[in-house]
Amino acid sequence: MEPKTPSLALTLIACLLLLPLFSHARILTNSPSSTPASRVAFLQHLKGCHKGDKLNDIPKLKAYLHKFGYLDDYTNQTSPSNNHYFDGRLENALKTYQANYHLNVTGAMDSATVASMMTPRCGVADIVNGTNYMQTRRRHGTGRLHAVSHYSFFRGNPRWRASKTKLSYQILPGMPEEAVAPVARAFQTWAENTQFEFRRVGGEPGDDTVDIRVGFYSRDHGDGFPFDGVGRSVAHAFAPEDGRFHYDADESWGIKNPRAMDWETKAFDVETVALHEIGHILGLMHSSVPTAIMYPAVGDGVTKELSRDDVHGFRALYKV
Repeated sequence: MEPKTPSLALTLIACLLLLPLFSHARILTNSPSSTPASRVAFLQHLKGCHKGDKLNDIPKLKAYLHKFGYLDDYTNQTSPSNNHYFDGRLENALKTYQANYHLNVTGAMDSATVASMMTPRCGVADIVNGTNYMQTRRRHGTGRLHAVSHYSFFRGNPRWRASKTKLSYQILPGMPEEAVAPVARAFQTWAENTQFEFRRVGGEPGDDTVDIRVGFYSRDHGDGFPFDGVGRSVAHAFAPEDGRFHYDADESWGIKNPRAMDWETKAFDVETVALHEIGHILGLMHSSVPTAIMYPAVGDGVTKELSRDDVHGFRALYKV
């Protein structure tokens, strides 16, 4: 039986620092080392490398591609020194990654590829058990008018039962109080575009009658998909009907002022990430459309809304 895969990734620091409201954003948490590049600095060292090279940081690149589904097995137990080689399997994996993210398919670590990999993202893999969700193509429309969508679903198309259109959600202990409102807005946005209703409830953290549980966690938090500190993956969620939605607490989190036209900050927007992760909870996997909320990459200071691709994906999954 295929294990459930968590989606998008975001977190909070153990000691929460609530800072004052600025003109554009309220910063909820500030990581002590808030440079996302701290976890992926090795990628800069690999810029320009290609097949045939042998470098100390290549095992880290293989581990990155393995984490997100591009390499099934990247270690050579009989000859560990071979792990440092840029071989043909790594070149092919890199080409697949470049195709998924609309980059030039060179098979080499060019500047654009390095920049893409250094962008923080959802913790859910792009390829699971050989299925490349980023390359899913579906057509919708009537008559001669057809549009190509790039949304995708979890393997087996899991979704909530027809009788479960009213879902309860619980905010778990340790989540900043100011993060509750933007998460509620994200649930409301999905409610306005679907047949679902979402209602916040209380209760104990282990209450199995609650449909969705939202919390902030650091590192290994018991779900089999540990967070990795600052940078790389910032949040994840699980397919229906699991209901777990976790932010990475080690990231810097903030809330955009709705009246602001722009937002200059190094924090991740709580609401934008919530929109993405709730999409996973409803059954959507990643989209290859950069403007879609279900696109896996999320930059700090970036805010997004649901796109046509996201809504079309939901309607196709639930046949509404």
